[in-house]
Amino acid sequence: MPRKKGMERKDLLAANVKIFKSQGRALADYAKPTTKVLVVANPANTNAFICAKYAGPKIPACNFSAMTRLDHNRALAQIAMKCNVGIGSVKNVVIWGNHSNTQYVDASYAKVNKGGRLMEAVIAVGDEAWLKGDFLNTVQRRGAVIIEKRKLSSAMSAAKAACDHVRDWFMGTKQELEAERDEALSICESS
Repeated sequence: MPRKKGMERKDLLAANVKIFKSQGRALADYAKPTTKVLVVANPANTNAFICAKYAGPKIPACNFSAMTRLDHNRALAQIAMKCNVGIGSVKNVVIWGNHSNTQYVDASYAKVNKGGRLMEAVIAVGDEAWLKGDFLNTVQRRGAVIIEKRKLSSAMSAAKAACDHVRDWFMGTKQELEAERDEALSICESS
């Protein structure tokens, strides 16, 4: 059930409990134990928990993931715009909590590559008050703002986030891939 104007994610919960309970049972009955499940529907963390509960113990809970990647991408974009760099120049932003206005967008470990120099986001942004205020509010409220303006949700942004999430889940992040490559090179060089 998609979120509509004026709805909070908690409003979706009652309708989605039945859906994700049923989906969890279907996964337990028909899916392989190695199945990986990305839950996109909101509230994503809660729905993933419900689905995993009813898919278990056959499918381990660690095989379920909730998509907060949309919020992650929005956070990267906000920092990138503030620093006048591309999104690929921002890393290590963390989203804590459910995909809702109660989430916490954590930029305390974030880094920005600005002018070829990697630095803490707080230094690159140059505005700690923004990181603790408008930045958090903008990311938390972005979905509601889009619905208010478009009268629709941001379906393409969610689709892109799902692709990013699954790619990183199966392939690793760029930093992990670079570390694996460097490790492989050092092993090859020492042989």
